[in-house]
Amino acid sequence: MRFGLLGTGPWATAVHAPVLDAHPDVEFAGVWGRRPEAANALAERFGARSYQDLDALLSDVDAVAVALPPAVQSELAVRAAKAGCQLLLDKPLAVTVPAAREAVAAAQAADVASVVFFTTRFGLEQEAWISEQARTGGWFTGRADWLGAVFSAESPFAASPWRREKGALWDVGPHALSVLLPVLGEVEEVTAVRGPADTVQLFCRHGSGATSTATLSLTAPPAASGATVELRGEGGVVVLPERNDGPAAALHRAVDALRSAAATGTPHPCDAAFGLAVVEVLAAAEQSLATGRAAAV
Repeated sequence: MRFGLLGTGPWATAVHAPVLDAHPDVEFAGVWGRRPEAANALAERFGARSYQDLDALLSDVDAVAVALPPAVQSELAVRAAKAGCQLLLDKPLAVTVPAAREAVAAAQAADVASVVFFTTRFGLEQEAWISEQARTGGWFTGRADWLGAVFSAESPFAASPWRREKGALWDVGPHALSVLLPVLGEVEEVTAVRGPADTVQLFCRHGSGATSTATLSLTAPPAASGATVELRGEGGVVVLPERNDGPAAALHRAVDALRSAAATGTPHPCDAAFGLAVVEVLAAAEQSLATGRAAAV
């Protein structure tokens, strides 16, 4: 499968480009970015072609991997789908529900496969655990803490404008929801309250009857950072296992998932439609923060 990479930032440089270059069943064909000089440098590093014309890249490849801010991604996902490209997208799918719906509709209309790269969902032990808990059922409540120190000097994402604008709700909120939703079911109502700095706490009512809470932050003290998911129910208390590998291994599996979905026509559980469901919860949480009341999803 011939892949084009859209984006030249830290995530594209450290994860996407090396994985596409090393994958034995992928041809890393080209790079497009909003900064042509950065696209040239990244393409040269991996022996790919640098494109200044996005449409030319889309016509030359079978699939695109997107490593761009979500507001940019959602627009380009529509454009790539209309060009017939399979879609390997990042989270969140978009920052508004209409934009996410447009991306989903474009993928469906073009009959192209899509995978949204929720990193936890592509960890071997984590995905197996999530699937097991979904089969087990009988969960009473869940709790997710997703705490980062992204704006510290050591973080490659410290200068990210969209993360500073949208905060933890939109950056790490998708990670927490990507674990809670497949186990507890769709969220029907969410209440959100602000904590220190960009910290947001969510209380969700799920269609299954279960409830969940999530504490999300990009501004936690470094010593307090980390991610935990705990479920309590008829099966007792279970905790999401820690990851044993990094994002590159997870992205490799996401590439394989997209290839499989494209070959079989069977949607992946983390397709654009699931990405839309996550955006709907995040948008409702944003509404709750603005109004001080619970918001329907």
